[in-house]
Amino acid sequence: MVQGTVAVEEPVKVHTWRKVKYKEKPVYDAVKRAFDIVASVLALLLLSPLLIVVTILIFITDPGNPFFVQQRVGKNGKLFNMYKFRSMQKNAEDVKEQLLEQNEVDGPLFKITNDPRVTKVGAFIRKTSIDELPQLINILTGEMSVIGPRPFIPAEQAELPDERLMVKPGLSCYWQIGGKNSISLDEQMELDFKYIEERSVVTDLKIIGKTIKSVFKSDNY
Repeated sequence: MVQGTVAVEEPVKVHTWRKVKYKEKPVYDAVKRAFDIVASVLALLLLSPLLIVVTILIFITDPGNPFFVQQRVGKNGKLFNMYKFRSMQKNAEDVKEQLLEQNEVDGPLFKITNDPRVTKVGAFIRKTSIDELPQLINILTGEMSVIGPRPFIPAEQAELPDERLMVKPGLSCYWQIGGKNSISLDEQMELDFKYIEERSVVTDLKIIGKTIKSVFKSDNY
């Protein structure tokens, strides 16, 4: 008689988050908002030819809305629609259910190498981070900032610490220039906490400089 093997479920990892030392910084917040407005307006004007070309290429290669709009969680838990160039096929969210077992990152995030849902144009705009440029609109409207913790969808944020919502989400942050999804979830959250505690004009400028350097190196930080 052959006995069947009993599947043993792996224990679910429980994350314990440390307390964040948050401090109100009204002057810094005012300066940051002014910078966000000026930077987003100038960037949208200077990059408008590129934005138009990318929009056309996406539509020609995979007809449909060239933009991807997704609800994300912002400061203090406020929901907003975040904009990106669409880098995947139109039915990407439906196909995702079939790929969940291939997820390569821990926690609520989802990422796999050579994702079959990504189009040819999508692969290029992801590598160069061009797909993120429509978020300049979110920055202009005040839903996001140039620098801050990256915003997640409600289902993902539900598994993450609320403390990261004490500041506006950003286009770039510490963990994006320090390894992005190659670092663990605990490391990502620790870097978010680090930013919240260290946020300043100097800190923001340093992250902006490293972000620009990463983009030009095309290493998809």
